[in-house]
Amino acid sequence: MTARVPCPPAPGPLEGYAARFDDLFGTLAQRRGFRQYLTGLLAPRDRNKTLTSLAGAEPVVGAQHRAVQRLQFFLSESTWDCERVNDRRLELLLDDPATAPHEQGVLVIDDSGDRKDGTATAHVGHQWLGRYGKTDNGVVTVTTLWADERLYYPLHAVPYTPAHHFPKGKNDPAFRTKWRIAAALAGQAQAAGIAFRAAVADCAYGDVDAFRGELSQAGVPFVMALKRRRGVWAYGDQAYTPLDAARSLAWNGPDDPRDWSPVTRTFRDGHTVTWWAADATLGWWGPEGTTRLVVATTDPATLPDKGTWYLATDLPRPQGPRAADSPYPPADLAEVVRIYAVRNWIEQSYKQVKDELGWADFQVRSDTAIRRHQTLVNCAFSFCWDAWFDQPDPPEPPPESPTDATDRRNERTERGATPFPPASTTLLAQGDSHSPQLADSVDHLTALVAGMVQRTTPQPTTGTDRCGHHRQTHQPLPP
Repeated sequence: MTARVPCPPAPGPLEGYAARFDDLFGTLAQRRGFRQYLTGLLAPRDRNKTLTSLAGAEPVVGAQHRAVQRLQFFLSESTWDCERVNDRRLELLLDDPATAPHEQGVLVIDDSGDRKDGTATAHVGHQWLGRYGKTDNGVVTVTTLWADERLYYPLHAVPYTPAHHFPKGKNDPAFRTKWRIAAALAGQAQAAGIAFRAAVADCAYGDVDAFRGELSQAGVPFVMALKRRRGVWAYGDQAYTPLDAARSLAWNGPDDPRDWSPVTRTFRDGHTVTWWAADATLGWWGPEGTTRLVVATTDPATLPDKGTWYLATDLPRPQGPRAADSPYPPADLAEVVRIYAVRNWIEQSYKQVKDELGWADFQVRSDTAIRRHQTLVNCAFSFCWDAWFDQPDPPEPPPESPTDATDRRNERTERGATPFPPASTTLLAQGDSHSPQLADSVDHLTALVAGMVQRTTPQPTTGTDRCGHHRQTHQPLPP
């Protein structure tokens, strides 16, 4: 067998990560394209991460540059399987003790929409885009994410195809609703060996009875949000919405909570907030039913819209009649609230993959190219965790002598403020670009990717292209 031609290494710590995927790419050009694409995604943002940006070429006049065309071919025409690449990415996450999923984690189900013009792009249509809070022309992707209180990373992603793309519309056998795609992704996560306590989703999925039924049949426990005005059939003056069910619970104040129990929520910065939670009855849903309605709120007296959750779950109540026969461990009120609270990591994940790694910046039309781009963005995201946990612990600072402490206090008193620590400097690679109109992406990005690792993801940079889309900059959270 002929030995493989060595591939030019990726900058900095990225090479060690990229090398683990080499056996999935059949040619030198594919291995090089994989490294160049990830390098471009991980570089600090100064404009939308289109193919010209990833290759380091000028936005318009550089579109025909050979480096840009190589990436275009790698994304659209080259023969490599993005599903196998994503499977390898998950294998690496599962094999690393620092990122391996565990049974107290949560499977977050959601979808995300991004604007796209025209009609020729696969999956594009006039549909609801949650990120913008309106109906517009764009592409919506159903996603799953694994998360616990300290860690989160994407699992799978499948673009939703609107009905008008099919000959028979919604009656076409190939058409799938978002919730059917989501149910399939939950099963795919189980098949991949992802351990989790329950699947969570917002009311866009929680209000769909058929979706919760499919999860139950597949053996996937769930904690789903409901709209407060979601109605059910009921007799006479019985509760027929989650809001009515919550109002029927007795509450005499914090000193006499009656039907409510205090739940302490601990946030990432260490501060705690007391919420109140209770099992309510709504139709055939109740504390002892196959589906429980759990209400969690900051104020049981007023049930504020933005501070109240109405949750449907099939996790049994402790000491209840279903606890012994249920295939799932029982969950008390605090556990149900904790599980749903972890869902908030999906919003932070979107900020990073969209605002930092260029999830929506693709300028390709085919289904294959879109899926490959999304897979590569997820690989870049997972590399950040790999590099973060691979960093050595910082050395312990030497103990401060009493003399040093006295001098430092005197200096602060004399100048009126604590002096800033010296800024860290990084030496960029030297040398000119090897080609006109093209930045030397491999040489100069070594320092950029190394700086990104120190922050988990690149810091956002406001540019004219981003202001035109009314985007806000977000500071990414460190792990």
